Amino acid sequence: MSRAPDDPLLACVESFFRDYLQRLRGASAHTVRAYRDTLRLLFIYLADTKDGTVANLRLSDLHVDAVAAFLTQLESDRANSIATRNCRRAAIRSFCKHLIRVDLPHAEQYQRILALPAKKCRQNLAPYLEVAEVHAILDQPDCHTMLGQRDYGLLLFLYNTGARISEALTVCCADLHLTPPRQVRLHGKGKKDRLCPLWRDTAQALLRLPTVRDGAPGAFVFVNRQGQPLTRDGAAYLLQKYVVAAIPTAPTLQRRKITPHVLRHSCAVALLQSGVDVTVIRDYLGHASIATTSRYFTTNLQMKREALEAFWKRAGIEPTNAKPWQPSADLLAFLASL
Repeated sequence: MSRAPDDPLLACVESFFRDYLQRLRGASAHTVRAYRDTLRLLFIYLADTKDGTVANLRLSDLHVDAVAAFLTQLESDRANSIATRNCRRAAIRSFCKHLIRVDLPHAEQYQRILALPAKKCRQNLAPYLEVAEVHAILDQPDCHTMLGQRDYGLLLFLYNTGARISEALTVCCADLHLTPPRQVRLHGKGKKDRLCPLWRDTAQALLRLPTVRDGAPGAFVFVNRQGQPLTRDGAAYLLQKYVVAAIPTAPTLQRRKITPHVLRHSCAVALLQSGVDVTVIRDYLGHASIATTSRYFTTNLQMKREALEAFWKRAGIEPTNAKPWQPSADLLAFLASL
């Protein structure tokens, strides 16, 4: 890629990924790929707006107006969600912080980009399944076949552990301990490992898998027909297949988008309904902050109903037809004067 020798954009990008992200921070491969994709989209956008090529971009092209327009274009042209837009912004911010360290004379240019705010978005409720709906799905795999045993083991494992699908698909035989105390070591986000207990049924389902029964310690537990690790898309396809098959026995599953992550939410809500402390659920799921775990309080409608009924019984009063409060004329006049 040809570039003017006096412009260090390429060198800055290389040092950002190799020296800063990988060597200094020890960022995971997922983080590196996410940041790579963001900068790739940004540089292509900047080149298109200048009717040039990426090879001709310079550090001076990376200014606040261009970055703001890029973030807007993600939503308008690429139909990205606000959450995705904010993730792209976070990657650009990380790159700009690196640029301040290596290109101090232009620090003000990069500081203006850092001042771009995150966009507020609606916090959607976490979708989850009730216990009866989960059992309806678990009843669908044909456990008389090897593939059916694998599918049943995977779905039960996801519900038991509340693991992210990426965590479940990277579990190896060495991570399993299927005799009491039955447990699994999950390799979570941020290179943080955690131990999760396993039900007896889950351990028995895993022991029936050839990959566990006959596999080497480093072999993956959940594999496809070719013996390769099962992919995220493959796991999502299997789950959707069994959801469709379970609709006749659980009609509430119809017209709902159910992904492997919904089983993680379902595990969290089931733990919450069982009276497990929220700090324990945080560690069980591998959340970095208890604020993330607390969102399940707003999701669980059953617990809200029970709390309301308990409150009403404790109050011991009947509803009254109280006259609604009306603001005084002086108050309205005050508010109108503001």
